[in-house]
Amino acid sequence: MRKVLIVGAGQSGLQLALSLLDHDYDVTVMSARTPDEIRSGKVMSTQCMFHSALQHERDHKLNLWEEETVRVEGLGVSIAGPDSSRVLDWFAPLEHYAQSVDQRVKMAAWLELVEDRGGKVVIHGVTTSDLAPLAKLYDLVVVAAGKGELVQLFDRIPERSPYTEPQRALSLAYVHGLEPRPEHSDKAAVRFNIIPGVGELFMIPAYTLSGNCDILFFEGIPGGPLDCWGDRPSPQQHLDRILSLMKQFLPWEYDRSRNAVLTDEKATLAGGYTPVVRSAVGKLPSGTAVLGMADVVVANDPITGQGSNNASHCAASYLDSILEHGDKPFDEAWMTGAFDKYWEYAQHVTTWTNAMLQPPPPHVLQIIGAAGEKPAVATRFANGFSDPTDFQHWFFDPAKAEKYLAEA
Repeated sequence: MRKVLIVGAGQSGLQLALSLLDHDYDVTVMSARTPDEIRSGKVMSTQCMFHSALQHERDHKLNLWEEETVRVEGLGVSIAGPDSSRVLDWFAPLEHYAQSVDQRVKMAAWLELVEDRGGKVVIHGVTTSDLAPLAKLYDLVVVAAGKGELVQLFDRIPERSPYTEPQRALSLAYVHGLEPRPEHSDKAAVRFNIIPGVGELFMIPAYTLSGNCDILFFEGIPGGPLDCWGDRPSPQQHLDRILSLMKQFLPWEYDRSRNAVLTDEKATLAGGYTPVVRSAVGKLPSGTAVLGMADVVVANDPITGQGSNNASHCAASYLDSILEHGDKPFDEAWMTGAFDKYWEYAQHVTTWTNAMLQPPPPHVLQIIGAAGEKPAVATRFANGFSDPTDFQHWFFDPAKAEKYLAEA
């Protein structure tokens, strides 16, 4: 039985661990926190997982909350004018529903599930010096912890990493008490609100420790009015500030959010990180090679909502590569090949996300405007969140966009 060590207990690491257990691998997961510590901690992220990523969970019976979690049935886009009026607004249905489960709920339960299904869990923060002797005991070591010292084992790839600093100031709150969007009160949807030159607000229906809720998630252009979290406000002050910014810039969203209350006292988060693509192979001081996955090797800004989806696709891709490799050694050449297979998908997400961080070029503005008049355009854009590989065919290139819009 081949032995695999996975360092990190997030979406990618735990999904890979649990799917390997389905194929009778000897799996050990190292987590810096216990399940109870995860449940009682601060929110870790936003997330909205679309159909193809959700299917990976269904395939391995990991969709433990699917029945009770609100179904996200569409995507809506609004653009604010200089006077905070709504100058554009449209809604498009998703072909298959999406869902968002608070990672405190999911990762705590999945970590327990690893042991229930025969894996081993070690609660211990891991440094490079810790990992060196451990690596000799396993056929394969996978680093799935996207923060901390171990990330330094993986070199940044400059030609795939155009940014050297965060492109958005991020802030979020999980809340109860939002009213339905009146334009589609019978359908829960992610709302993507654009404030030109200022930033974006995403409103994401989700499931948390206390049941279904919504996530209010601001992405602020650095140095602008949404970049205002350096004073680390208290949770209630954090929510009050989010609501105040909504009232100022997006009054139509504030109107249905004015009675929002935090789901719990640890339901706020602020920060930012630099989008980056790194080498998939890390070298320990001993010379042993380890494989990076998900955010360790491809970290995108959350403006396109692809973080947890990328993590799920990475875990599924790596699972296939591991199974296909059989009993052969997991050497550096195999690690590079496993990442290259995943990159065939992830490159499209990175290209799209990096493009969305820049002021939209004329052809993208034309697409967004046309979506308000042509449902087919809106639907294709919305469903691109589930399959970002489609954007290469019509969204990035002005000539392809012009041709598509003419046909639409």
